[in-house]
Amino acid sequence: MKLDKLETFVVGNPPPRHGGRYFIFVRVTTACGITGIGEIYNATFGPDLCAAMAHEVFERQFFGNDPHSIEKMWRSTYGAGFTLRPDVTVMGVLSGLEMACWDIIGKAADQPVYQLMGGKAHERLRSYTYLYPTDGDVYPDPNAPNVYNDADLAAEVAVKAVEQGFTAVKFDPAGPYTIYDGHQPLLEDLERSENFCKRIREAVGTKADLLFGTHGQFTVSGAKRMARRLEAYDPLWFEEPIPPESPSDMAEVARYTSIPIATGERLCTKYEFARLLEAGAASILQMDLGRVGGLMEAKKIAAMAETRQAQIAPHLYCGPVVAAANIQIGTCSPNFLILESIGRFDGAYMDFLTTPITWEDGYVIPPTAPGLGFELNDAVVAANPYTGTELHLTLDPNPVTPRI
Repeated sequence: MKLDKLETFVVGNPPPRHGGRYFIFVRVTTACGITGIGEIYNATFGPDLCAAMAHEVFERQFFGNDPHSIEKMWRSTYGAGFTLRPDVTVMGVLSGLEMACWDIIGKAADQPVYQLMGGKAHERLRSYTYLYPTDGDVYPDPNAPNVYNDADLAAEVAVKAVEQGFTAVKFDPAGPYTIYDGHQPLLEDLERSENFCKRIREAVGTKADLLFGTHGQFTVSGAKRMARRLEAYDPLWFEEPIPPESPSDMAEVARYTSIPIATGERLCTKYEFARLLEAGAASILQMDLGRVGGLMEAKKIAAMAETRQAQIAPHLYCGPVVAAANIQIGTCSPNFLILESIGRFDGAYMDFLTTPITWEDGYVIPPTAPGLGFELNDAVVAANPYTGTELHLTLDPNPVTPRI
């Protein structure tokens, strides 16, 4: 087999836009006609530019190669232009193309990817969801009561999630995250965060784990202040308490609190995750398969984590093809903990694939179809071009200051 053609698709995520404003899908075809799909998770540049980068990388590093040559193509891309270091944009592109190659390899072997990476370690995968607004708007009026700022509303939504079958829910009431982080949490942010944990714990009892999300907002001392307020409610994790640049500083937070530290959605490659593990900065690794370097790289990271008694919880705030890859790596990884899902994997989000992800009573059931197990729905992809100008995610451009 030889890799012959690349197609890229930039699609707008329909309301309520859970998972981001747009997704970047790729489809690679071999000279003998086997196709594989992938997804690029890249928020640094506009999606059309990222798609153009994918064509550049494919032509230079993938075209004409056997799709089984994962290591060779990975190293060629990683080292292109005398780099040999994690580059978030390059790794996003590489992740999507590598993912598509594994889809091809699985189809050629008539096996799911997880069977080719060690086999099924888990028959089903526990999943969690964010507490999304019940009115469907993921970006509600910040000045009105909503699930992001009102603990009572969040507790009501948490109860509904438990009734659906979820055994873990995530929420992030810790205030704004900005281009100037880390900052000290405001007193109102500390109070709101503690109240969220208190009310949700009262509402769900021991029926669900609490996953406290942040986005690298805080300084080390600020993260410690926040952790101290949350410990009484026994969250399963404190996510990305400080910016991702310094594992040694994050390790100081980890040593301070009894709450497990989870992090990794903004990191690329085994090298950045190795530094986390060496520092003792986190015991739950949240690699994103559309950014970290692909399936093989994620498998290597999971193996490194095993040696440090750390677990993996693949990150998902992008499209359903990354979700499909997350399912494959979770299924074959002994130290899998929990899978991020977009609700129950239903609604407009899943229309981009021809078959649904199977979600039952809080668990995802791994597919048995070959490759990643899914195909793009070309009609839905074509009907939803992204026409906006905003990036996938954005930070507040203003420093955080007290509003006293």
